[in-house]
Amino acid sequence: MGLKNDLVVYTRLECESCEEMTCCIEKAKEEGADLVELCIDDFTFSDISQLELLLKQRSLPSIVSFRPKSPINSEGKKTCIQVLKLAVELDVEFVEVDTQVVCHQVVAELMKSRSNSKIIASTYVNGGNPTKETLCNSIINLQSTGADIIKLVIDVAYITDVAPVFHMLTHSQVPLIVRAAGDRGLISQLLGPKYGAFFVCGSLGGKYTPGLPPLTTIKQVYKLQYVNPDTRIFGVISNPVGHSKGPLLHNPAFRHTGYNGIYVPLLVDNVKEFFRVFSCNDYAGFSVGIPHKEAAVRCCDEVDPLAKSIGAVNTIIRRPSDGKLIGYNTDCEACVTAIEDALRERQKTNGHASNVSPIAGKLFVLVGAGGAGRAIAFGAKSRGARVVIFNRKYERAKALAAAVSCDALPYEHLNDFCPEKGMILANASAVGMQPKSDQTPISKEALRSYELVFDAVYTPRNTRLLQEATEVGATVVSGVEMFVRQALGQFKLFTNGLAPVDFMRRIVYEQF
Repeated sequence: MGLKNDLVVYTRLECESCEEMTCCIEKAKEEGADLVELCIDDFTFSDISQLELLLKQRSLPSIVSFRPKSPINSEGKKTCIQVLKLAVELDVEFVEVDTQVVCHQVVAELMKSRSNSKIIASTYVNGGNPTKETLCNSIINLQSTGADIIKLVIDVAYITDVAPVFHMLTHSQVPLIVRAAGDRGLISQLLGPKYGAFFVCGSLGGKYTPGLPPLTTIKQVYKLQYVNPDTRIFGVISNPVGHSKGPLLHNPAFRHTGYNGIYVPLLVDNVKEFFRVFSCNDYAGFSVGIPHKEAAVRCCDEVDPLAKSIGAVNTIIRRPSDGKLIGYNTDCEACVTAIEDALRERQKTNGHASNVSPIAGKLFVLVGAGGAGRAIAFGAKSRGARVVIFNRKYERAKALAAAVSCDALPYEHLNDFCPEKGMILANASAVGMQPKSDQTPISKEALRSYELVFDAVYTPRNTRLLQEATEVGATVVSGVEMFVRQALGQFKLFTNGLAPVDFMRRIVYEQF
C-alpha cells in the first residue's frame, strides 16, 4: 500500500482487540485518513500470530508503534522489540521506535533488516514550556539514530509553547513529525503544514483526543492539503474555545472567495503574551471571544473609535505595512441591528412600520457586563433605549452603567424586575451555553413582561431561554443571527473588503 498525497493525514488507534482495531481502521478510512498508527502497547494478544494476521489484513497504510503508558520491565521491552521486528518483516510502511523504551541499537538493527519500511525514531518531551534548546537537543539525539524520520510528541502548558514547534518544523534538516499534546497544542496540527509538516494527526469520530482536530474536519473544514507557506493565519482567541463555530464559517468563505487563509481555534490564557509570541505578519487577524474582549483593547496599537468608546474589541487586524494591531468591534451593530430588524418585522405585521429605531424609548434589560455586554449596552443606548444592566458581579454592572450613563441592579432582582410590559431582554452572559444548556438567566414566568428576547449564546442555537420566551409569546432573536452579522463584519476586515454575504448566511443556517 502506498501513499499518494504530499500531506498525510493519520489517526492513532488504541484498541485492545483485533476486532476493535479492524473496525477502527475501516472507520478511519471512511473519515478520510490516509494512514493509521496502530498503537500495539494497548493491544491484547495471546500469541504473536494474532498480530501478524491483523497486520496482513489491514486496509490502510500504517505506522506500527509500541509506547507503553508506564515504565516496562525487561519482558515488556522484549515484547516491544518482537512487535517492531515483525512489522519490519511484514513490510509495514512505517515502524516507530520509542527511544525512551528501547536503545538506539534497536533502531540500527531495524534499519539494517528492513526492506521497504521507513523507520521513525520518536521521543516524548514532557514537563510543558519546551524551549528551542530542549527541542533542538531532542532532535539531535533522534537524528543520531540514523532513522529515516524523527518524531516529537511535546507536552505544552500554553498555546505560546507551540511557537518553538513551528521553528523546528521550518529548520529541521530531516523529515520531522511533531505533535503538541493537549487542548492548547491543537494549532501544531492545524498550522503545521504552513511550516512544512507532512504528517497531520486527527482524532477518530467518537474518540476525542485533546489537541487533535477531528479527522473529518482536516480535509472538509480546514482543507489542510491546500495550506502552504503563503497562507495567512486567522483565528478566534477565546477560553474556552471549543464551542466556537467560526472555523465552520470563515474557512469555507476563504475558499469561496479564493483567499489564501485559514481560520483556527486559539485557546489563549494570556492574550498579551499570545500577541508578543505570535507577532509576525502571517498572523493576520483575530476574532476575540470570552473572556478577552476587554483585555485585548490594551494589546492594540490603535483602536477604532466605536470600540474605544465601548471598551471592548471582538476583532483585531495586524496591519501589513507596519505590523501594528488595530482593534474593532463588530458585535455592537450586529446585535442591535438583529434586534431592530426583528422588531420592525413584528411592527410590519401589526401595521405599525416606522423609520425610527424600534428600540428607541424601550426599556432594554441587559444581562451580562463583559465584552459582548458592553457592546450591546452602548449600541442600545445609542439608539435611544433606556438600558438597565444586571450582572452576577454587581460591581461590574455598576461600572458599565456608569460608562453608558444608565442604571444597574443586583442580579438577584432580575426575576422580580417588571416596571412595565413590552420590555426587551438581551442575554450577553454565558448562561445557557453548552455544556450547561439546561440553564437560563431568568425564570419563564418573568419572561411574560418582554416583547422581545435576544440570546447572544448560539451553542445551542435554540437555548432554553429562547424556548421559554417563545412559549410565553415573545419574539425571539437567536445568537446565530448576531454571530453571522458580526462575522460578516470581521470577514470584510480580514480580507480588506471581500464578504460573500449570501454564501456565509447559507453556511450558518444550514450547519448551525
